[in-house]
Amino acid sequence: MSNDTDVIVVGAGLAGLVATAELIDAGRRVILLDQEPEASLGGQAFWSFGGLFLVDSPLQRRLGIRDSHDLALQDWLGSAGFDREEDLWPRRWAEAYVDFASGEKYAWLREQGVGFFPLVQWAERGGYLATGHGNSVPRFHVTWGTGPAVVEPFVRRVRAGEQRGVVTLRFRHRVTGLTMTNGVVDGVHGEVLEPSSVERGRPSSRVVVSEFTLKTQAVIVTSGGIGGNHELVRRNWPRRLGDPPKQLISGVPDHVDGRMLDVIASSGGHLINSDRMWHYPEGIRNFAPIWSNHAIRILCGPSPLWLDARGQRLPIPLFPGFDTLGALQHILSTGYDYSWFLLNQRIIEREIALSGSEQNPDLTGRSISKTLSRVLPGAPGPVEAFKKHGVDFLVRKTLPELVQEMNALTGEELIEPAELERVIVARDRQITNPFGKDAQVTAIRGARAYLGDRLIRVARPHRLLDPAAGPLIAVRLSILTRKTLGGVETDLSGRVLRAGGRPLPGLFAAGEVAGFGGGGMHGYRALEGAFLGGCLFSGRAAGRAVARNVL
Repeated sequence: MSNDTDVIVVGAGLAGLVATAELIDAGRRVILLDQEPEASLGGQAFWSFGGLFLVDSPLQRRLGIRDSHDLALQDWLGSAGFDREEDLWPRRWAEAYVDFASGEKYAWLREQGVGFFPLVQWAERGGYLATGHGNSVPRFHVTWGTGPAVVEPFVRRVRAGEQRGVVTLRFRHRVTGLTMTNGVVDGVHGEVLEPSSVERGRPSSRVVVSEFTLKTQAVIVTSGGIGGNHELVRRNWPRRLGDPPKQLISGVPDHVDGRMLDVIASSGGHLINSDRMWHYPEGIRNFAPIWSNHAIRILCGPSPLWLDARGQRLPIPLFPGFDTLGALQHILSTGYDYSWFLLNQRIIEREIALSGSEQNPDLTGRSISKTLSRVLPGAPGPVEAFKKHGVDFLVRKTLPELVQEMNALTGEELIEPAELERVIVARDRQITNPFGKDAQVTAIRGARAYLGDRLIRVARPHRLLDPAAGPLIAVRLSILTRKTLGGVETDLSGRVLRAGGRPLPGLFAAGEVAGFGGGGMHGYRALEGAFLGGCLFSGRAAGRAVARNVL
């Protein structure tokens, strides 16, 4: 049987688009398949905040941030904690990615037309020793235009290839298996789903109307992770984090189902580090949901008190924005799967942001005037909307009133008003001097030493119970599913490996399905901004490698 195309790419998210764009540049013919309707072209990346991990960038240098390849690699390895035999390729991918992020990544993105918000953000601050988890310096570069602006250049390149007749996009094509001849992957087969006109991100029909088989020289799988499949999340839940939460909310659409992992494994591909994943403990329910259990992550500065279900502060250094998985693990150890931020109006105006392109219309719309309004009094419009309409937000003038509402929301009298007041008053006494022993207050003062935090991100230290800073606000936080850190084991060309390390001929993988490279280049913990970047890097690597290997 003759081939239908040179290369088949399975998954039209960011990694798939990048791989396809590279194949187009090399003159290869491509069929790009996706189970979703055309409206969802770009996948999860479209919904993202657009944060990208860059090292020693011009923006960092302009802000007085002294970063380097060696410091970034130290931070990455300290966070990853590679300790398994199968971490050989993940570690090599990590080293290659830090080389990329500190080298050509910035210039390459600028060549694609990607721009950046001028103030670099500081995510995953860590709070441990120098060789432990966390970013030593701000590295989170927000794309001007957020996630859609990251996707846009590659959609443009793929659409241009489509117009030239070298690319065919086939939506509503769900791959259910790989075809093999003499041990070589040479095609895919699957089901054609009925047409769907649903808007981007909304659940689409799974009614099958026909079947298909396609032949090719090489297959690149870029089908994403498992975050929308709570059954699969629970099945692979890392026991080191405790029992899986009883309640999960979704930070990704329903189509992020992990189906292709089993397809690859059944053909001999090796899955590794399936118990490594990245979920956020700062999730809130979307009052205007698009997908099932739709949740939004709060991007928080360091000032709110983070309280467990009983109103006790989380231990050092589990402050907002410091150690995502450390906080998640501690919360689950309490026997509950939720926690609280306690703050006031002054803090919410400066420090609370929401993740996602749709929650940041100023940045997504590339509006300079609207973005500059963030420095004015008042919280951003989307934050105020959640404060008003979100089921997880409580606003009251006094602490006793607030605690009463907190207990009512959960249906349990877990928080004692007098005890919580004692905790807050003790913290507030640390504000009197410009120095003190409360580690969170010290962290707030340290954060404000960075210009970007002082300008727009971190409120001046003040008493939480100061009436002039009120009213008081409590936000119930739930665990939000997001990223798969393990996946298909691949070499640096994106070739899928069998158990034992031999390549599975004809099959490549990139993006989240490959743990963003190698089967888990982040290790146990991520530094943020490297998920989109991992799709870009691994998609580019796989596309270029396949272009070299097909005739």
